[in-house]
Amino acid sequence: MKTRAPTRRRWLTVLLVSLMPLGSIPLAANDTDGMRIVPSEFGDTVIPATPQRIVTLYQGATDSAVALGITPVGVVDSWLEKPMYRYLRDALAGVEHVGLETQPNLEKVAWLDPDLIVATRFRHERVRPLLEKIAPTVATGTVFDFKATLALMAEATGRESRARELLQDWNDRMADFRHGIADQLGDGWPQKAAVVRFKSDHVRIYSTGFAGSILNELGFEQPDSVHDQGWGMKLTSEENIPVMNADVIFVLLEPDDPAIAQNYRHWTSHPLWQRLDAVQNERVFEVDAVNWIMGGGILAANAMLDDLYAHYGLAPHRGHTAPMPETQAGTTSSHATSAASCAGDTAAVSHARDEGPAAC
Repeated sequence: MKTRAPTRRRWLTVLLVSLMPLGSIPLAANDTDGMRIVPSEFGDTVIPATPQRIVTLYQGATDSAVALGITPVGVVDSWLEKPMYRYLRDALAGVEHVGLETQPNLEKVAWLDPDLIVATRFRHERVRPLLEKIAPTVATGTVFDFKATLALMAEATGRESRARELLQDWNDRMADFRHGIADQLGDGWPQKAAVVRFKSDHVRIYSTGFAGSILNELGFEQPDSVHDQGWGMKLTSEENIPVMNADVIFVLLEPDDPAIAQNYRHWTSHPLWQRLDAVQNERVFEVDAVNWIMGGGILAANAMLDDLYAHYGLAPHRGHTAPMPETQAGTTSSHATSAASCAGDTAAVSHARDEGPAAC
């Protein structure tokens, strides 16, 4: 009986969405009274002019919704700090959860009766037909491009003005940081930065993804070893420690996991670790993994930038502070720190071709 349960659930989903009223299906492009056409990775989608019941199916979309003052009716579980990251909990108090980002519960999504679903092609291409039967669905291409997510969310909800404000604030903060760090480091700028994540049985070094794109925008450079390596590399042998050599190393940990803490102590006590440039120059910083790879939205990006200001001892110029999460009523909630968890393989040095592991 247990082996048939997943099959029954899949058929239940198909049956449920097939019985949805025709009004749930996106209208044809020539029948747009009170509707708008929004282009996305899922093509041109006809949506209500002012959607009210929005379901977000990945972390960056949830973060962006809160930044825009939207309270979704449904969100997916966070990767850790379950069921939702601490920095979003106040804004999302009482919001329904619809399962995992990689496997949303379509029955729950359907029963929430949304008028807009925000997805990502990277995660949800396979369930796209079912999602589109439930409600108009728009999608980004990846999970970590927070600017694309913010722009799509804003266009779909008519909050373009607020999105422009958020992006202008971001651009101002980026310029402020670049100016400050160049003044501080002088000829030592730009620095090569390695984003390193310790797991219980291996270490990951990231080159792209959420953190990598932000570091690149700030002017940091990649270590020579990770050029053209997709999202990055996985290392399981201490002999590969020189691969992590960089001017600065940002370390992502899971402090509540004893096995990871032990592995971190093991690697960092190795003589090869002590020879790394960042170690010798005391430029190894432990950072918040929610901010750096898990949050995926404009609020998390600003929190990551806050970390960088702090670790380099830079003070933002007046007016260049991070925006806070806000609800439709305009209230705010505080940021909090965390760590992250994803599954991985055990190749001594393995290379990947997409952003999956980098974004969980």
